[in-house]
Amino acid sequence: MTTSPQALRALEWIDAGALRIIDQRELPGRLSRVDLASADDVIDAIRTLAVRGANSIGSAGAFGFALGVRDGEEPRAVAARVAAARPTAVALREGVAQAAAAVSEGGSWRDAVRVGTALLEQDVEDCARIGEAGRIELAGATSILTHCNTGILATAGIGTALGVVYAKAAAGEDVHVYSTETRPLRQGLRLTVWELQQAEIPVTALVDSAAAALLHSGAVDAVVVGADRIAANGDTANKVGTFSVALAARDAGVPFYVAAPLSAVDVTAADGGAIPIELRGAEEVLREDPGSAPLAAADTDVWNPSFDVTPARLIDGIITERGVAHPDLGLGLAALARPA
Repeated sequence: MTTSPQALRALEWIDAGALRIIDQRELPGRLSRVDLASADDVIDAIRTLAVRGANSIGSAGAFGFALGVRDGEEPRAVAARVAAARPTAVALREGVAQAAAAVSEGGSWRDAVRVGTALLEQDVEDCARIGEAGRIELAGATSILTHCNTGILATAGIGTALGVVYAKAAAGEDVHVYSTETRPLRQGLRLTVWELQQAEIPVTALVDSAAAALLHSGAVDAVVVGADRIAANGDTANKVGTFSVALAARDAGVPFYVAAPLSAVDVTAADGGAIPIELRGAEEVLREDPGSAPLAAADTDVWNPSFDVTPARLIDGIITERGVAHPDLGLGLAALARPA
């Protein structure tokens, strides 16, 4: 692997008192780093996907909370504002909650910064373990289809679903990735393809509507995707389009896996129906790029969910930092989550 997580570090706290991120809106055209110096900066970056990935926005939320407290905001108010930036990923809510707890226990905003730093460090370890668990689970898979972006750009480490790919490559195993375009923001095409190209890992891009045909062609050994939130029974919310891929994979007889840390499991959500789904603006669908000519009339009615929920019955296993849950995902996840 020629590009390390350090070289493409998506976010880091800098001593000057700001969160430095790679602005992922600029990729792949330009690798640009931006310093976020206030809670409002962090909230805007999360909402506009300048910083993204379920794992990363948990840490970003902790740092955003810290900046708000530093600047004199009432802790409960800034916690609510930051946590509401994106509703589906459980990591954002939990990152803010941990930072708020550190302050409420007599700490200062610097204690909240320490929470964010600890979350980044834990993410590095979790990603490495997920990658190795997935490498072992999918030992015979050399051709992997993935959806959206779940690698170095989405985490502090080697990633979750893409972490499996990086682990295979590091072990000298043959691996070829098929990356869906991932509409409407093309995070698979813009980010996953670019990231794997930097690492010199073979990758082929395809439009979302071609995934079913590719799966039925026999070219894919396994599907591995990430997760923004996993219900207690194993139902999984991920970037919209994942459900369609899971249905096609089941029909084609291709195993479908989710790779995510156990922190993505929301035990308060009994099933996928309890997971809030973020709805985004029509502009993302109606224009190819900001400022470009519209593809349809500006007043066109658009339904633009950012996520969908894949039922546990379509998931062959959930790869976590403590092993793989299957076949009863709910029981398997609960067992893995118990203290060792």
